[in-house]
Amino acid sequence: MSDISTLSAPSPVAIPINTQNNTVLRKAADPSTENGKIEKSAKDFESILLGSWLQQAEQSFASLPGGDDEGDADVGKEQFQGIAMQSLGSSMTASGGIGLAKVISKQLHKAEDAENAAAARKAPVRPS
Repeated sequence: MSDISTLSAPSPVAIPINTQNNTVLRKAADPSTENGKIEKSAKDFESILLGSWLQQAEQSFASLPGGDDEGDADVGKEQFQGIAMQSLGSSMTASGGIGLAKVISKQLHKAEDAENAAAARKAPVRPS
């Protein structure tokens, strides 16, 4: 016999709401955590993009005229080449990449700063 009575309902979570315009207030996040997320996202994007470009370049150069199509009839060739190109893209990004991650992170930081400034202007000033 299972004892379901010992299970309790989840406790309610308080969500701060701005009563002036009925908007949900965002919880202030740790800036170092946000910076890390932005940097990681930008590097991941550059890595995926480089891997895709490398895979497309490899496929186009592999089909050059005069190539031996019979010798390349391996069933898992495309999957392994895709994995290899993604790995190469990740390695290139880790060693500096093409600078795309820096540009993306810079723009994301600007957007975050603008959003924080707008939220600060909208936030009501509470008397101390």
